[in-house]
Amino acid sequence: MRSSGSLVCIGIFDGVHRGHQALISTAKDFAHESGLGLTICTFDPHPNLVVRPEQAPKLIGDIEQRKQLLFQNGVNHVEVVAFTPEFASLTPREFAQDYLKDRLNAQTVVVGKNFTYGRQISGDVKTLAEDGNQLGFTVKVFDLVQANGTISSTRIRELLLLGQVAEAAVLLGRNFILSGLVVKGDQRGRELGYPTANLEWDGCLIVPADGVYAGYVNVEGDRLPAAISVGTNPQFAGNTQRVEAYVLNRNDLELYGAQIGVEFVDLIRPQEVFASLDEYLTQIAIDVADITRILSL
Repeated sequence: MRSSGSLVCIGIFDGVHRGHQALISTAKDFAHESGLGLTICTFDPHPNLVVRPEQAPKLIGDIEQRKQLLFQNGVNHVEVVAFTPEFASLTPREFAQDYLKDRLNAQTVVVGKNFTYGRQISGDVKTLAEDGNQLGFTVKVFDLVQANGTISSTRIRELLLLGQVAEAAVLLGRNFILSGLVVKGDQRGRELGYPTANLEWDGCLIVPADGVYAGYVNVEGDRLPAAISVGTNPQFAGNTQRVEAYVLNRNDLELYGAQIGVEFVDLIRPQEVFASLDEYLTQIAIDVADITRILSL
């Protein structure tokens, strides 16, 4: 049990977008007025991966990014609950007792009006309030749809899948970043004078639409301007989706094995196939010039 009482806000918070940020700000103010610490209770993996895998969405960020963003928004504690089949089988009362009361010492619990939980989704805000009355915590229900307007993780995913990363950034409150490990690719870019970092990412994460983007490579505290390519590399008859980033005007970087974040700023053009290698290289030079302008370099 935590040593002091807490206000517990329950949710997935995928992307920690501006709607989530507004909710957290409201919860933080209420926690401060009540003398409570603010705790986010979230789940990993996404519950649908366990109970409805065919409906599981691709995620905007992994759990480590989610935690980092939550802390940046003033959360005191993030409780990551492992969403397993065993956890999914808990009754609503068992969840309220074991997790909210005993583990988190909840004095107030904040949920959305459509919140459901427990075995076979048998719990809702009414059962949570009833359990709270018996266990000693109050329940506050927020109309998240009304509070967030058109800002939702679902809408952000739709924009990313359309390549509209600049529009997604408005809803996120920051640029979308896809993180992963740099692995060896075909090394064709190096031969052509544009060495790229080839990203290996968690398959649960969403990837923007195929195309060429302006953006950055974030590595070890550095934010390096980059041209980003998403797609199967159709110019060379590829058949596997790739995310590759060329750090502008840098041929000296050795990033193999590094953990990086590929940050998307704006879509430049869709993937294309050119009639010759010379035309392809000419287009890359145009892309680099466009990206230099967009990033105000």
